[in-house]
Amino acid sequence: MKKILDYILSIIYLVHFGVTLLVFHVIQVVAFNVFGKKVHKVCVDYLNFFLTYGLYLTGSRISFHNFSVIPENRPVIFVANHQSTFDIPAIIWFLRKYHPRFVSKIELAKGVPSISYNLRKSGAALINRKDGKQAVAEILRLGKMIHEEKTSAIIFPEGTRTASGIMKPFVPGGVATLLKRAPDALIVPVAINGTGSFNPKGIFPLTSFSDLSWTALPAIEPDGRKVDEILTEAQEAIKNVLTAGK
Repeated sequence: MKKILDYILSIIYLVHFGVTLLVFHVIQVVAFNVFGKKVHKVCVDYLNFFLTYGLYLTGSRISFHNFSVIPENRPVIFVANHQSTFDIPAIIWFLRKYHPRFVSKIELAKGVPSISYNLRKSGAALINRKDGKQAVAEILRLGKMIHEEKTSAIIFPEGTRTASGIMKPFVPGGVATLLKRAPDALIVPVAINGTGSFNPKGIFPLTSFSDLSWTALPAIEPDGRKVDEILTEAQEAIKNVLTAGK
């Protein structure tokens, strides 16, 4: 019976997901070209609101906990574990106040309604993993942007998704590069739990009645510390949340 529910509720949510992307793609294009970047950002926020809370259609429970005091007058680098595609909409919605931009693989900049358009127009760092110079240049550009605007970047230092919930070691290169252009940035770990088991076999079927949570953990002041040390602390903090959730 549970397997049947998984299939039925997955179809309902994925129809909602696809329609939302198509509708908001049109809204984004109009917003950006007619009203400008600020209105475009609001549209993106609400795109991700609908994608996130649409998860209720699968019977899942969604929660966000913020244990971090995040100032508004300095750049922030959110460092998160990565379990699933479904990590991303909730991050954008829950952290919308800080205007987050992703470090993302360049392949996502084409072919996906709404998502590709937002990546291209938001200022995200679109990196070519086969071209190290291009990747570094993009991340440096994003670091400079968040430094000047006092906004935020989001990076997944594992470099890939780990649906099992067992994290791969955090790779310091991306964070170190961001800090070169935003040396005053605050590091905020974000623990994402449950999204890997929500879609363990790809996009279909999803696991209905899942517990999905996002937790912003106490900030880490990077000044005078090695990036490896900072990321070890961040990963341990995230690991503690994932372990406690089991």
